[in-house]
Amino acid sequence: MDTATDTFHHLRPRLFGIAYRMLGLRTEAEDIVQEAWLRWHMRGAQDAHTPEAWLVTVVTRLSIDRLRGVMTERERYVGPWLPEPLLESQAASPAEAVELASDISTAFLLMLERLGPEERAVFLLHQVFDVDYAEVAAMVGKTEAACRKILQRARERVRAARPRFTVEREAHLELLGRFIEAARSHDPQQVLALLTDDATYTGDGGGKVRATVRVVAGAARVARLVAGIERKWTERGRHEIIMVNGEPGLLTWRDGVPDSVSSFELRDGRIAAIYMVRNPDKLGSLGGRAPSTGPINARVIQE
Repeated sequence: MDTATDTFHHLRPRLFGIAYRMLGLRTEAEDIVQEAWLRWHMRGAQDAHTPEAWLVTVVTRLSIDRLRGVMTERERYVGPWLPEPLLESQAASPAEAVELASDISTAFLLMLERLGPEERAVFLLHQVFDVDYAEVAAMVGKTEAACRKILQRARERVRAARPRFTVEREAHLELLGRFIEAARSHDPQQVLALLTDDATYTGDGGGKVRATVRVVAGAARVARLVAGIERKWTERGRHEIIMVNGEPGLLTWRDGVPDSVSSFELRDGRIAAIYMVRNPDKLGSLGGRAPSTGPINARVIQE
């Protein structure tokens, strides 16, 4: 049983990575991995000829089933829905941090929202995890031909989304620092200078805390909103630069309590999108986290 346990824990980062990308919810992904562990313990360790294929199949199918229910729930969601933030410091192990180092940005996860459950599974397994068609077909219970058609359709739908732009980490950090200073100035014009013309701001409060109920579009409107928010909270908040979904982002504290996590999409040296999660259900795991005072990627800025 020790060997079986070691095998599972070795594969756990990949299993969590699949479930999180499928659902965009950290807590749901952890539940699915736990269910996979129970099934592995009950019979998988004895039955599986290839442990990784067996476990990935279980996690994929559980994720597809759960995603069908989640998508129905999201239709009733109050305001815009954003993925549950995943902070680098929350990785269960260095191996999990490596597994989640790419392709988990908020923009990428929102792009996956264009896909149905099976489309998403096929796309992720083949495009992100480099699983060949034969294995993907076995994992999702389809023929290879069907999987090829599903992937083609998924690629077309994803291609219609805004293209992704690779930004060096130092450039991302530098722009984020300038954004914080501009927001703290309470001057919309300073914020405006850092935004693309078609910039958007999306707030996720889940109907439980105040947030924008629609996506705010247009650089001028976003700049006024950001400056207004900072003006209101000047005496009661601070920002901490952290790694969010594999990229630099902000953890904002209000009255000493985690209030929001923001991630950013950059394009041509400017901010194209701001995604702010305030829904307390998606911030619950941050409740006991103390503010840090480390280097630039964990910098606390008092407002």
